[in-house]
Amino acid sequence: MDATEVEEGRVSFTITTRPDFANPLGAVHGGICATLLDSVMGCAVHSTLGPGVGYSTLELKVNYIRTVPTDGTRLVGTGTVLHSGRSTATAEGRIVDERGRLVAHGTTTCLIHQPQRGAHP
Repeated sequence: MDATEVEEGRVSFTITTRPDFANPLGAVHGGICATLLDSVMGCAVHSTLGPGVGYSTLELKVNYIRTVPTDGTRLVGTGTVLHSGRSTATAEGRIVDERGRLVAHGTTTCLIHQPQRGAHP
């Protein structure tokens, strides 16, 4: 994955499909899109957090819209924060192909890990 846009609350990464991404039917495995969505949505959440504050994915929902070939298609995933609170954050994500067609979309809930008082890094 390559980062193409990083700003507070919004992150975009690209990935280029290849044959070893194939599922048994020869198309890109759904886990590739799930990983891209988890990455952009999680990093979008991370971009809103202060120093020493961490996060982990608590829930991930993915909707697959179209089959993606393994022929070097460039996919762009974008994650956008919807809410960033003290204990949880939510974000939505979209993946489009090089023609701008929606491939998959999803949402996430992240658990926010506040630094412990008195703890040393």
